[in-house]
Amino acid sequence: MEHNQLSEAKILQQKNPDEYTSKLKLAEELLNNPIPEDERLYNIALFLDRRIISRFLYINEIYQKVIPLHGVMMEFGVNYGQNLALLQNLRSIYEPFNANRKLIGFDTFEGFPVVAPEDGKGVKEGDFTVPENYDEFLSKILNFHQKNSALSNLQLTELVKGDASLTVPAYLKNHPETIISFAYFDMDIYKPTKDVLEAIIPYLTKGAIIAFDEINDANWPGETIALREVLGTNKFRIHHSTFRGTAAYLVYE
Repeated sequence: MEHNQLSEAKILQQKNPDEYTSKLKLAEELLNNPIPEDERLYNIALFLDRRIISRFLYINEIYQKVIPLHGVMMEFGVNYGQNLALLQNLRSIYEPFNANRKLIGFDTFEGFPVVAPEDGKGVKEGDFTVPENYDEFLSKILNFHQKNSALSNLQLTELVKGDASLTVPAYLKNHPETIISFAYFDMDIYKPTKDVLEAIIPYLTKGAIIAFDEINDANWPGETIALREVLGTNKFRIHHSTFRGTAAYLVYE
C-alpha cells in the first residue's frame, strides 16, 4: 500500500498552493536551522503556522469542557497521533492527578478500511495510511510524555489497532466499567463513524462532549451523514469553534 496516499498536506496543496509552499519552507527550516539541538524542542513554536496552532486551540477549548465530567476520553482516527499527544499533555496540565481520565486512541494505522457511497468520490480505501509499525513508534512517544507526568508510574494512554467498527465494540465489551466523557471523531468517513457512534451511546455520560473534525464539510459528507442518522443533527446544538472552520462539537444531553 502506498504510504500516505492522501494527507492533510496534499489536500492543502490542492486548495492553496501558496500556503502549501510556505509550509514546505517552514519544514525545511525546521530540519536545517542554527538553533542548538538541545534547544530546538523548546523553540518548536517558531515553525508552527496558524493551521497547526488553531488545531491546538480547538482541542484545548473542548478539553476544558470535559474537566468536570467523570470518564475516559477516546479518539477515533489517530493518524500520526498529534491529537493524542496534545490531549495527554493537557491532561497533565489540567488534571495531573486524575488517574481515572484514561485516554484511548483507535486507528487502523493502515488507512481507510472501507469507503461507502456516502463518502463521495474523492477518497478511496487505504487513504491516510501511515508508515509500517507506526503504532509502535507512537506508543513510544506517548510513553515519553507519560513519564513526564505527575502519575508517571501509571499507563493511562492506550492505542487500539484495527478497524474501529470492530475494535470499539470489542473494547467496550471487554471493559464494561467504561464511562465515556469525551469522544473525538476524526475518521472522516461514513461507516466507521456510524458504527462507533452507535457503539458508544450506552457508555456516554450525560454532558459528554462529542467532537468532530470534519462536519458540515462537502469534502467529507460521510461524517455528517453518520451523525444525522445516529443522533440527528436537529436534536443537539452543534457548537462551532472559532478556531477551526470544519470542526464542531455537541454536548450529549
